[in-house]
Parts: sequence; C-alpha cells; structure tokens
Amino acid sequence: MNHELSTMNKKERYKHFLEYFSKNQPDAETELHYGNPFQLLVAVILSAQCTDKRINQVTPALFERFPTPESLAASTSDEVFTYIRSVSYPNNKARHLVGMAKILVDVFKGEVPSAIEDLQKMPGVGRKTANVISSVVFAAPAIAVDTHVFRVSDRIGLTNKARTPLAVEKQLVENLPEDTLAIAHHWLILHGRYICVARSPKCEICPISWFCRYYERTHTETALRKAEVLKVKKAEQQKKKKALDKISKELKKRSIKP
Repeated sequence: MNHELSTMNKKERYKHFLEYFSKNQPDAETELHYGNPFQLLVAVILSAQCTDKRINQVTPALFERFPTPESLAASTSDEVFTYIRSVSYPNNKARHLVGMAKILVDVFKGEVPSAIEDLQKMPGVGRKTANVISSVVFAAPAIAVDTHVFRVSDRIGLTNKARTPLAVEKQLVENLPEDTLAIAHHWLILHGRYICVARSPKCEICPISWFCRYYERTHTETALRKAEVLKVKKAEQQKKKKALDKISKELKKRSIKP
C-alpha cells in the first residue's frame, strides 16, 4: 500500500484503526477465564500488574474454594493468600479480595453493581477495573485504560499528549463511536500484548504500521538519519579522494626531470 504517513491526521488514524480491527478482530474479548460477574471481578483485581496467563493459572482453585461472594467474605486474607501467592502483590490483593467480597455482600447483597461509582467503592477496584466490569458484564459504553491501552493508543496516534490514564480515556471516548468503546479496549490490549510490546515493538510484522505514528516517527526518521549519515560519509570520501589526487599530481610533477 502506498499511504502518505506524513500527512495523516488523527481523524484518519481513527478511521483506519476502526476499519482494520472491525474487519480482522470482530470478536475480540478478554483472555481472563471466568464464569460469572463475581469471578470476572476477582480475576480483574488479581490481574493488576500481572499477566492474564498467570491469573488463569491460579483462579480455578480459587474459584473452587470461593465460589460465591459470601464464601470469600467469610474467609481471611491469610487463607486467600495461599491461593494467589504466585501473582504480583499477593498480600495486598488478598486483603482487597476479602474486603471487596464483604462490601459486595453487605452493601450490594452479593450482586456485582453496574455503576462505575458503586464498583469503585470496593477495595482493589479502581477506575480501570470498574470500566472493565461495566463494559464486559453490562455492555456499558466504557473503555478501561491499562498499560497496553495507554501505550498503544499513544503509539498509533489515537491520543496526543495524554499523560494520565484518565486523559487517555477521555480522548478515546471523545473520538471513538460509543458502540465500539468496549471492544476497542480489547483491540488495544491484544495488539499491545502480542505485537506492539513495550520494549521492542514488532513493527516488522505489524499489520497497521502504515497508519501508525510511532512507526512513522521511528522508521521514517531512522531512514532519513541513515541516508544523511551515508551522504556525509560519501562527501568525506570524495573530499579525501580529491586531496589524495592533488597530492598524487603534485608528486608526479616533482618527479619529472627536465
């Protein structure tokens, strides 16, 4: 494809973003394993700064031992810890899970609430987690911003100078159609998890590099820098060659006898 990266604006990037992922990942969804809203809430709390793969390894036994909010609320953080010791920050998360379950039982009668404000009243539930539950369970027009969403939306060029997750969320909500917010969250996460990884993004296999701002900046600028370096080297070589030719001619003149 011959696309003019340098003249592409944000509106065009959003258009291409929606067109590509709507066609190629129409059924994108969370990779966390869960059977009901309560289990998803537990899994999302555990997933903070941890991989979905790790969470999926520990939740089967956890869900078997604590199948309901009531059973989890009646437990202790020490017991919960034994089931989640391999995840990141297990002590804090164990306390959060028990505290969350108690509020879920005492305040919400064991039912996961749909309102983001209500969800955030529970320990371990920040805006990102609340948005995940709201969008995945209740199909609400919300988009959760985790590290993948934060990074990828900036690299592609969907956001501009967004320094906080909330700023990213606001820009995405402002520019994406409401009915795509929930699935766009999964598009960005999966793209960030498998292609646009943090340290060494796999630009060489990325199917959307042609409208990606990061690719435009790094690869175009890199190519220009390389070309400039070669140009300078070539000029230096030519200058050196002229100097040598001049010396050679002068030596020849001196060697000629009358």
